[in-house]
Amino acid sequence: MFAEQTIQSSSKPEFYRELAGQLQALLDGEADPIANAANTSALIFQTLPDLNWAGFYFLQSDDELVLGPFQGKPACVRIAVGCGVCGTAIEKEQSILVADVHAFPGHIACDAASRSELVVPLFRDGLVFGVIDLDSPLPGRFDKDDRAGIEALSAIYTAACDWDE
Repeated sequence: MFAEQTIQSSSKPEFYRELAGQLQALLDGEADPIANAANTSALIFQTLPDLNWAGFYFLQSDDELVLGPFQGKPACVRIAVGCGVCGTAIEKEQSILVADVHAFPGHIACDAASRSELVVPLFRDGLVFGVIDLDSPLPGRFDKDDRAGIEALSAIYTAACDWDE
């Protein structure tokens, strides 16, 4: 049985290494993509400070993301590729770190309390298929260490899932 442990690291890279180990243990032996997305978003939301939303969006067509498992307030269900931070991350196939969402052209405000955002695309066989999206009520909450840490978690999530089910 998995038991979340408080991470007492003095540096973000070490924090994310420990969090990656916890995620690996949490997903070990489970291959269902939805169950793993639910547990991944829960672990991130419970472990990272100063978040008000953590979750997944998955491509359901070439031009639309649909809400997946998440933690936080109810969210926008559909996001067009190229729109908002999530849609832009899909279009560019790269992580996007936004210090002030009000300064991001076309930002989609699902929760008016959100001030900063980090979106990391998910890749399988070299193709993008969704994103992990984190929101914070604090401006400038995310940095390059957060981006690298969440990118590592996205790789663990993707590797744990059986995509043929």
